[in-house]
Amino acid sequence: MAARPMHRVAVFGNAGGGKSTLARQLAEITGLPLHVLDKVQFRPGGHVVPHEEYLEAHAELLRKDTWIIDGYGDTASAWERFGRADTLVYVDLPLPTHYWRVTKRLIQGLFADPEGWPKDSPLWSSTLLSYRVIPRCHRYLTPKYRQLVADMLASKRVHHLKSRRATRSFLDAVGREYASVGQREFFGL
Repeated sequence: MAARPMHRVAVFGNAGGGKSTLARQLAEITGLPLHVLDKVQFRPGGHVVPHEEYLEAHAELLRKDTWIIDGYGDTASAWERFGRADTLVYVDLPLPTHYWRVTKRLIQGLFADPEGWPKDSPLWSSTLLSYRVIPRCHRYLTPKYRQLVADMLASKRVHHLKSRRATRSFLDAVGREYASVGQREFFGL
C-alpha cells in the first residue's frame, strides 16, 4: 500500500462493478465524506438535474479538502475529478461480472431501492441503460482508464482493482493502515 495519505478519492469504473459498495465501505473505514454522483445528477424518481446545476455541485465537491466521490458524471467532470484526486480507485472487473452485477441489482431492486440510488429511481430503465453502457464503457473508456492509472502511478495513490479478491484485499489493507496510525495521521491532517 502506498504511503501517500488519502484526502480526495475518485472511485470509478464500468457500470455494475461494485463502485458504490466499495466507496461506501471505504468511507466507513476512513471516515472520509462520501458523495455519490448519481445523487448529485438525479433527483428522487430519477429526474435529471439540469447539467449546469450538476456542474456547479460537482465543482463545489472538488473544492472540499476531503472526499470520496463515486461515479462518472460526464467526461469533462470525470477527468477534472481524476486530476484533483490524490487517490484513484479503478474498478476493472471482467466484462461478464459487470453484466451479472447489473442483473443482480435489478433483482434486488425489486424489493428495495438500490443503495446509492436516488429514492424511487426507475429500476427498469436504469437497468437497461446500464446494459447499454457496459459495452460502450468497455470499448471507449476502459482503455483510457487503464492508461490513466498507469500514467498516475508515480504521482498519486493508485489502486487498479481487477477482481473481488483484489477489492477485499484493498479494503483490508486500508483498514489495517488506518487502524495502525489513527485517522488524523492517516490523512496527514
